Amino acid sequence: MFRAVQRHGRRHDRLELPFRTNAGAKRMNTPTPSVSVLCIGHAAYDLCMRVAAYPAENSKTETDLLLESGGGPAANAAWLLAHWGVPTALAAVVGDDEYGGRILRELQQAGVECSLMETRPGHLTPVSFIIANPANGSRTIINRRAPAQGLKLPGGRLAQLRPRLLLFDGHELAASLAALEAFPSAITVLDAGALREGTEVLSRRVHYLVCSERFAAQLTGKNDVDADWQSCLRLLQARNGKVAVVTLGEKGLVFSDGRQQGRLPALPVKAVDTTAAGDIFHGAFAFALAQELDFAQALRLATVAAGLSVQRPGGRPSTPELAAVMKVMSRP
Repeated sequence: MFRAVQRHGRRHDRLELPFRTNAGAKRMNTPTPSVSVLCIGHAAYDLCMRVAAYPAENSKTETDLLLESGGGPAANAAWLLAHWGVPTALAAVVGDDEYGGRILRELQQAGVECSLMETRPGHLTPVSFIIANPANGSRTIINRRAPAQGLKLPGGRLAQLRPRLLLFDGHELAASLAALEAFPSAITVLDAGALREGTEVLSRRVHYLVCSERFAAQLTGKNDVDADWQSCLRLLQARNGKVAVVTLGEKGLVFSDGRQQGRLPALPVKAVDTTAAGDIFHGAFAFALAQELDFAQALRLATVAAGLSVQRPGGRPSTPELAAVMKVMSRP
């Protein structure tokens, strides 16, 4: 195992992971008898264009870079986990169209277990058009997501997976609740990006409520979460009685575990594209928990992964390699 890390602002010991992964295993597209992590939620296809400045209405502009890949919070987290060698399954809905096929192929190539994925006839696969401005790292997202009935998990397949950790993004509430019932001893994480029925309900049920500044403001009514972070955390932590984390972008994050509150700064980098940085944070956080890292180390590893990602264009293509993350983690 690894030695425990000192708290924020002090010297960190070198981190050594137990590496409970299958990184060296041959990638297979056949059903896996069990997985370490099950992610449930949204899968989409991303079209990310880089522009010199946000285009004015009724104008034309050119891009020098177009990146296409799968996207969506739960799907991006699942892809990262599998890419980093953790046996991972994803439960989500895609359509029987070209974009749905691309999403499935990309996930399977990464080693994600897709037996709980539903390819729904006639359903339009969600697509996100993303405009990224490298001058300030901002991204503007336009989503196409058709209304659809929720995902239903087949009980037989679900029982075979036996995950130790469940990661939700607030989409597919019924499926998420079914997984909670099926695996009551699993560690649970919620990626709460915005306030909706799924994130509101699940925020009361999970061990780790890891939310965006937007969600925190919507739920608590705090206009300035960063300035009033301690009272905001008290309100969030009271929902599940366990752990609450609020990510604040370039301002880092704040957290409460019921015993103490604290802040952790962001990695000091120049951001060129923040697309999927939150998804990568949550995937890396789940990875750390699956590796049985302590809470402080899990927050730091996720912060490093997200910080490295914003230095590269695109969403999923900006996911850093695990070796690059560990190199930064090993620095004093």
